[in-house]
Amino acid sequence: MYEIIDKKKNGLELTDQEIKWVIKSLTSKKIHEYQMTALLMAIFLNGMTVAETAALTDAMLYSGKTVTFDGKNVIDKHSTGGIGDKASFILAPIAAACGVKVPMIAGRGLGFTGGTVDKVESIKGFKTDLGLDKFESLLNKNGQVLIGQTKEIAPADRIIYALRDVTATIDSIPLITASIMSKKLAEGANGIVMDIKVGSGAFMKKKAGAKKLAKSILGTADRFKKPSVALLTNMNQPLGNSVGNSLEIIESVEVLKGKGPKDITEISLALSAWMIKLAGVEKTYNKALARAKKALKDGSALKKFEELIKAQGGQTKFIKDYSALPVAKNKHIVKAPKDGYIKSFKCDEIGLLCTELGGGRKVKTDKVDFGVGFVFAKKVSDKVKKGDEIFTIYYNKGQEDVVEYIENRFFKDVIKFSKTKVEKPQTIYEIIEGKTC
Repeated sequence: MYEIIDKKKNGLELTDQEIKWVIKSLTSKKIHEYQMTALLMAIFLNGMTVAETAALTDAMLYSGKTVTFDGKNVIDKHSTGGIGDKASFILAPIAAACGVKVPMIAGRGLGFTGGTVDKVESIKGFKTDLGLDKFESLLNKNGQVLIGQTKEIAPADRIIYALRDVTATIDSIPLITASIMSKKLAEGANGIVMDIKVGSGAFMKKKAGAKKLAKSILGTADRFKKPSVALLTNMNQPLGNSVGNSLEIIESVEVLKGKGPKDITEISLALSAWMIKLAGVEKTYNKALARAKKALKDGSALKKFEELIKAQGGQTKFIKDYSALPVAKNKHIVKAPKDGYIKSFKCDEIGLLCTELGGGRKVKTDKVDFGVGFVFAKKVSDKVKKGDEIFTIYYNKGQEDVVEYIENRFFKDVIKFSKTKVEKPQTIYEIIEGKTC
């Protein structure tokens, strides 16, 4: 292992055999996690070739069991992560209501971004630690299932994911590609829709980096002859209005009731429409989008969401009564210090400030507080007057000092104002289709 770390540290290409040996040794505990961390940092700094990335993806994919499903309608979506990104809870029920089977193996929070598993576990009784047999049966029965990463599926990624989270080795195209695709291919998805976030609240800060990641992921999908598409989407401000686990579940239900914020609704419909198209349910994107909108409007998507929660042991009372979720009882309203327009947010800082409240992890053993977070009343380009509410902090008793720190840090490092009108930002920048799409 020392020789392999040294080789990659010096920017040399690892062989297929060396990469396979590392992954096998990691899962069998023949090498230490601190050695893997050193290799991850060397990969982060020096990158990987296409051949190395392919070898790493395959080694992680086959480090555990794989599942296969018949039919082209088994389609999954993956987001590279962002602030306020709760689209999975919306698009999966929409797609499932339209005849798509959606197998979701989701992750926990990573770096400054929230995690789908952390969010859904704020629902009392909901179980994400299901085995593969249950995973398969629920997908075949209900057309949708959402679990956390199991010991059976890509176990190497389970270890590496946790190490990347706490060692600043997240935003690496080869590591992101191998992590995403090893799970998606192992779970049996026959098509993949990617939501690649771009901006201050994403791991890819610039469109150029996001395009490289899209090319890497779509290239991997093509190698396995899986139809795929990538949407490059805006993460320069929170997606939707809510940031925080329970708060984002509430907003997801609001979207499914047809009352959610415009941006998260737009992205969820677009992603679900691509899933519907890749599944072969509709031949064109426009027809797929119309079908997705119908599922949202007629309530069938909301029913599928309730079905998903109930099938995995969750209590569904919260769908009608949000007080059934563990939302923090204390609120502090942060107000605009002057007149103007919202010019920008440093979105990753918002994620880190949510972590300060306990809404994310600083180390991998931290427990997440489901109830804390933020709800924004203003977005980029909105006009504000001095004293207007910008956002509300949800916090617990005894966190008053943290709330004061967050407000001070927010105006120092996070938000910028403009005296003149600011253009409303795009939600979706670009759509890139894979060769087998």
